[in-house]
Amino acid sequence: MIKVGIVGGTGYTGVELLRILAAHPEAQLTVITSRKEDNLSVADMYPSLRKRVSLKFSSPDNADLTKCDVVFFATPHGVAMKAAPQLISAGVKVIDLAADFRLRDVTQFEQWYGMPHSCPDLLQEAAYGLPELNREAIKPARIIGNPGCYPTTIQLGFYPLLKAGIVDGSHLIADCKSGASGAGRKAEIGLLFSEINDNFKAYSASGHRHNPETLEQLQKMSSSPVGLIFTPHLVPMIRGMHSTLYARLNTSIDNKTLQSLFEAAYQHEAFVDVMPFGSHPETRSTRGSNTLRIALHRPDNGSTLIILVVQDNLMKGASGQAVQCMNLMFGLPETCGLALLPVSP
Repeated sequence: MIKVGIVGGTGYTGVELLRILAAHPEAQLTVITSRKEDNLSVADMYPSLRKRVSLKFSSPDNADLTKCDVVFFATPHGVAMKAAPQLISAGVKVIDLAADFRLRDVTQFEQWYGMPHSCPDLLQEAAYGLPELNREAIKPARIIGNPGCYPTTIQLGFYPLLKAGIVDGSHLIADCKSGASGAGRKAEIGLLFSEINDNFKAYSASGHRHNPETLEQLQKMSSSPVGLIFTPHLVPMIRGMHSTLYARLNTSIDNKTLQSLFEAAYQHEAFVDVMPFGSHPETRSTRGSNTLRIALHRPDNGSTLIILVVQDNLMKGASGQAVQCMNLMFGLPETCGLALLPVSP
């Protein structure tokens, strides 16, 4: 059994990790930390976990994370990098759901996250945790930088096109929407029910933290410079993400070939569903699952291709993907503990 620790077990990604790992056949929940909820039973905070999780939260100052085989950090940016050197030296693997190990460029990290990186040497060895595109690097890794939720949809949506070189990679557009849980479990006026309900808005339109991460990864798919316009939006729902991506074709190609390109790219991927050409995937078709769905549209059979991508932002966009990485790191079937069907209605 894999002894698992979770730092920051009270937030949305933390409790989603608990939900998945409590039913994972090869995982043993060992340590769950929370400074504020020290000594509180996990099930008292989250009754959904009654009779499944018997642990109590423990303060990070008192928790012995070195007895774990792997530690997930479901924490704000900057926490994992402070603890990682000690854990790595003790032989513990680290999976960070924040941004500490996503960007290879230290300058970019410090610019976008407003803090110095405390272990740039470990940053350089960290593997980017998007299994469908980086599986072989994840398997032997000691540290994983789990991708952002928006970047996951954007990369998987554009990958087959950039790899084939059939679109103008310098003018990609990503119009993305996320439920409120993507902002985390915190008391903030803009996230109050009366503020987000019956409302719809864009944010960070002039520049979002996920932009440099996404560009860094997209550039690996193309030999030509990649440019991306990325606009995130907040929609009045709890979980779910819908990304509408636009790319301009630079070659003559029929729709059947385009569809085949995506189907071939993801034919062996358990968690990527390429739907029939012209489909309209819905966020609720992925809710509670680790599945990401993709559909293609081509208005008037013109030069612009529209790629629709949906996922659960807390699952494939965060905790589910992190467990997917854990499975790879410990030689387990990638789907282990993740065969969760979407919840509908």
